[in-house]
Amino acid sequence: MAPLKIGLTGGIAAGKSEALKAFARLGAATLSSDAVVHELLESEELRDRLVERWGPDVAPQGKLERAKIGEIVFAAPEQLTWLEAQIHPLVQRRTAEWLLSLPAETEVAVVEVPLLFEAGGDKAFDTTVSVITADAVRRERAAARGHALVDEREARQLTQMEKAELADHMIENDGTVEELEQRLSALLEKLRR
Repeated sequence: MAPLKIGLTGGIAAGKSEALKAFARLGAATLSSDAVVHELLESEELRDRLVERWGPDVAPQGKLERAKIGEIVFAAPEQLTWLEAQIHPLVQRRTAEWLLSLPAETEVAVVEVPLLFEAGGDKAFDTTVSVITADAVRRERAAARGHALVDEREARQLTQMEKAELADHMIENDGTVEELEQRLSALLEKLRR
């Protein structure tokens, strides 16, 4: 039997990665689409497309330089749109391959996708979960990681409340990691019924 497929999303610094780790501790198979993107940025296929579009400066010594790519795409929205059009289908393909590769006994598979609704990826899942956190807490978390919540990054995404409204389930992450895990555990119990 196929596993229950959960698409996990949320705003910047809302705690998606912590939620993914908690789902793993609760026995779910997990995948981070950010990790898939990092892997793709190491691939020849994507590197060649980006070098063809932006020139060899984006891949000195044959390796993509993410900072240089960031400069290009954040300066010109049409370049970001082009890049996302290259990456999103590849991420969706890798995710589908990962889901198919899971052992038959896998009950729950959770994929963290920051732009789940923006990229139209929600249709690939049986249910969706959005993690939300108070804006002040998100700012603190972002600062603790060494970067402020960047308005430009936020502007490219739905707000965390818009994501929560689109999601089938909303999980508040305003307490401890243990409290987050308890909320996710309760959600899994509900979904398994």
